Amino acid sequence: MVAAALLLAATFTRPLERVNSMDPIRAQSIYDSRAVLLVYESPLAVDYVARPYRLVPGLCELPEVSADGRTYVFRMRNKLRVESGELRVGEGEGDAPKLTSRDVARCLERLRDPANASPGGWTMKAVSSFATPDDDTLVVTLKEPSHVFPWMMAMSYTAVRRADGTGTGPYRLASWRKNYEMVFTRRTPVPGGFDTIRYLVINDVSTQWLMFLRGELDFLGEIARDNWDAVVAGDGTLDPRLAAEGVRLYGTPSLDVRYIGMNMRDPVLGPNRKLRQALTCAFDFAAWRKFYNGRVDFADGPVPHGVDGRLETPFPYPFDLDRAKALLAEAGYADGLDPATGRRLTLTLSIGRASQDSREQGELLASFFERIGVRLELAFSTWGTFLKAVNEGRVQLYMMGWVGDYPDAENFLQLFYSKNASPGPNHSNYANAAFDAEYEAAMAAPDAAARNVHWRACQAILREDCPWIYTHFPKSYTLVRPTVENYIPSDFPYGQEQYLKAGATAR
Repeated sequence: MVAAALLLAATFTRPLERVNSMDPIRAQSIYDSRAVLLVYESPLAVDYVARPYRLVPGLCELPEVSADGRTYVFRMRNKLRVESGELRVGEGEGDAPKLTSRDVARCLERLRDPANASPGGWTMKAVSSFATPDDDTLVVTLKEPSHVFPWMMAMSYTAVRRADGTGTGPYRLASWRKNYEMVFTRRTPVPGGFDTIRYLVINDVSTQWLMFLRGELDFLGEIARDNWDAVVAGDGTLDPRLAAEGVRLYGTPSLDVRYIGMNMRDPVLGPNRKLRQALTCAFDFAAWRKFYNGRVDFADGPVPHGVDGRLETPFPYPFDLDRAKALLAEAGYADGLDPATGRRLTLTLSIGRASQDSREQGELLASFFERIGVRLELAFSTWGTFLKAVNEGRVQLYMMGWVGDYPDAENFLQLFYSKNASPGPNHSNYANAAFDAEYEAAMAAPDAAARNVHWRACQAILREDCPWIYTHFPKSYTLVRPTVENYIPSDFPYGQEQYLKAGATAR
């Protein structure tokens, strides 16, 4: 009854994949991060409007940084956050205590405590110590300079909650029916803003599409392949029927890479670089692009286009079946046969959802490997089960994506740093001393130009080692109904529903 009454207010409704945890240090997926940063605030935030992206104050003002780059001083922010002026940063309703620097330090200590095994623990690896000389000041001392450390203070992992679990974000979690619906209500009304946010778990993309057409969804963040022709006309513009309803289409490159990861601890894949190179050459990007209605760009490494320090030289292992077969023979599996058994080499690909789309993806990948005689078995599971298996190294091949946490090459290349092995972000458990040396040199470099030399060297090493099959760089397409105003596409949309405005036809 309470949730139903809440929905009578101006409500923004969209589909979202399952949220696994509202604990900031467990917010591993982008879906978790969306929900967490509605309820909790991080020390810093990403500007909703500015491009290129920049950091702005969150719970804290932008930090003061020492000359040696090792000491950051964060001061709690007391400025008004919302237009009404009724709620100040770090404050909650009623008798809830105001957050202090000690709350921030407590949550960051919890994040970096190895006993908690947070998948975001890597964000605090550069930290030597925290100090709180008073309630309004947090001093962070780093082991060595880290030019990206301020960006980590804007991530959902670093969001701050009170000891009782409550937060000070723009919304509170009003109800949560797991695997079905999450409802959030705004803590303090903002003129023109949405009072209620409603996330629906809708596994079937056809159902999502029909609900959007009926006006039951205000926003569609992923347009299914089967519906693409109904959205975009032959000239690439929005279908006139949707345009007549006031629907808007946004299309932008995304700070995102998709890949097939190879577990380097696997006894078959790990020690056999030729095999990994053969599998990379067997990946047919043209067919993959057609599968995605042309909505993807060729990926030649982990660093997306537009990121400073990206390696722009030609990719050494593009699709080439003859070369894939030759490399497979050099790897010891001529014609795909395993000499130890006399049978075809069989590999297992783990996939974290069992939707029709993911099944078709897996089947297409299996057809690529079939051309060189390698059999690919598909193992489907729920997202939570999949992540647990990946974190524990119980996979051979796995399908995954990485959405940039901040716009820096380091954010993508740290996925291969040996000290970040699972349960950290290096899920492939890749370890290469030459890569680590270049990575560490980049982190110690005095400026961006010097760092970029080492970042490009890191990418050249990865291109030869092939710990991933780079499937694509996605393009992001979203549909927005006229019920929503002030929407700006962002690679960092976490908690940013707070900036949306309700259109004249909003519910």
